[in-house]
Amino acid sequence: MKKLVMLLVSAFIFNASFAQEKTVEVGGAPMYPSKNIVQNAVNSKDHTTLVAAVKAAGLVETLQSAGPFTVFAPTNAAFDKLPAGTVETLVKPENKGTLTTVLTYHVVAGKMDSKAIAAAIKAGGGTATFKTVQGGTLKAMMKGKKLVLTDEKGGMSTVTIKDVYQSNGVIHVIDTVVMPG
Repeated sequence: MKKLVMLLVSAFIFNASFAQEKTVEVGGAPMYPSKNIVQNAVNSKDHTTLVAAVKAAGLVETLQSAGPFTVFAPTNAAFDKLPAGTVETLVKPENKGTLTTVLTYHVVAGKMDSKAIAAAIKAGGGTATFKTVQGGTLKAMMKGKKLVLTDEKGGMSTVTIKDVYQSNGVIHVIDTVVMPG
């Protein structure tokens, strides 16, 4: 009986610690700030394509490391906007380099939440330019209350969910895949 009580108390304390975390729901799943980017992303029904691409590119270990990283995470619907067959072609082993280039273009070193991005936009007189892990640049600006990214090809993507905090950074969900030049 004593063991059962201890087990129940332990389970309650464990669940209470997660309940106290400020979570954001993404793709039908809570994103826990105590978990890393990969541990959270694998639970989002809206990011199965991104997770598969990260695995195909061999970036799981990197995105589980200490970081910190700011990830602009395209949804499945964002990947669906690409020309037919693009994703299937990119995840082939022979295209791992190209896939890695595209994925790392969605990552900025450091933890840039929406307040930090807004401050950079204000300091830049309406736009901010961020260097991606891939080596390219992403431009950020506000359109009304929406944060919009412009890639090197002139494509635009809107942040649909901001400030999804992780133990090793922050994720901002975006509605379009951004592409390097």
